[in-house]
Amino acid sequence: MSILFEPTAIGGMKLKNRFVRSATQDGCSSEKGEVTDLTIQLYRVLAQGGAGLIVSGFAYVHPTGQNFVRQAAIDSDDRIPGLARLTKEVHQYDAKIAAQLVHCGRNSRATRKRGLLPLAPSYLGDDAPGKESHRAMTAAEVEEMADAFRLAAMRAREAGFDAVELHGAHSYLLSQFLSPCSNKRSDQWGGNLENRMRFHLEVVERIRKAVGKDFPLFIKLGVEDTVEGGLTIEEGCAVARALCSRGIDAIEVSEGLETMGANHIKKGIDSPAKEAYYASWGKKIKGAVNVPVILVGGLRSYNVIENVVREGCADLVSMCRPFIREPDLVNRWRRGDRKAAACISCNLCLKKIGQEEPVECVQATRKGN
Repeated sequence: MSILFEPTAIGGMKLKNRFVRSATQDGCSSEKGEVTDLTIQLYRVLAQGGAGLIVSGFAYVHPTGQNFVRQAAIDSDDRIPGLARLTKEVHQYDAKIAAQLVHCGRNSRATRKRGLLPLAPSYLGDDAPGKESHRAMTAAEVEEMADAFRLAAMRAREAGFDAVELHGAHSYLLSQFLSPCSNKRSDQWGGNLENRMRFHLEVVERIRKAVGKDFPLFIKLGVEDTVEGGLTIEEGCAVARALCSRGIDAIEVSEGLETMGANHIKKGIDSPAKEAYYASWGKKIKGAVNVPVILVGGLRSYNVIENVVREGCADLVSMCRPFIREPDLVNRWRRGDRKAAACISCNLCLKKIGQEEPVECVQATRKGN
């Protein structure tokens, strides 16, 4: 048996293989953040496709943290019945599903559309791209948002999710707290690395107390920024170790504060040499922690993915865009057809998301398959 199809686990959650569907905004929710029939259809097909773990599209934990109009919500108890419908559907197909929890911080564009100023650790000015109108959080609001993550995790457990993943990457609130480029606070939530990671640790501790030790909790962590003067990989390793000491069960390695929007979703991955672009980060994080490491980032070829695991860069592998094109990719590989994923990394699927439309592969639609 290939190492990729060996059973594995995150915390107490047993997985049938090492493949993870990485979270993405799916555009299937209603404008109120509700689960819809489109949501159920999307995740039914993903569950049938063979990945051991599906991470749902990021759900905002507080009304101030919403990026997209059709983004999933987990900010109140009345979300639970719809989310329970989703998990029940996925579980019919021998798949596990984790809820990804997020507050988008100053990137909460849907909040801005409602006439409210998005919240951020610090005010950075309105004169640069990606820094549109926002305001610094008060100390009381920092506490409120930490508790919003706790309450959301409790809702996820009640709705039947098998685990929770915190979104701590891609320039969203957790990344904004961690980066010295975006966190200019002078109180206990900013300054040195210990203070900048305090929000992460507070969120993890509150969730752990609420859901217990046996409910899997992991994080997509921006382990390094790509902005000048930002978080370094050495600091990212220190943060990963601290998180694991507080109860994090796995680390999905990704990018923190970015030089440009969606820099983590690179285009033109058309050769094995361009794949696994976070592999070096994965290897460093794996050497720093004693929990499973999940690697995302341009994975397309079976041999590349297998080598990522064999060479100690990760324990599990995570993909998003390939599953938009081929939701049954894992089953195809399991049957022995090991051709690379059909995804050409054109990112037209992400353009659909930006237009507040349900995610789909534009190339496949054009070809009629």
